[in-house]
Amino acid sequence: QILLPRITGLLKEKGADDILVVVGGCILKEDIPGLREAGVSGVFRPGTPTSEIVSFVRENIRKT
Repeated sequence: QILLPRITGLLKEKGADDILVVVGGCILKEDIPGLREAGVSGVFRPGTPTSEIVSFVRENIRKT
């Protein structure tokens, strides 16, 4: 959780805050609001179906 605000902060600093940041793994429910506040767009916990993650990414990436 400490590393992600640094990453999203650096992206913003470099003008790259349009990059979709997603995380997954053993993430505590109580940590999710802080991650979202830090600029993480998607948080996927264990057991999340791959199809749900793929749908999220497809719906949230900027089409070029």
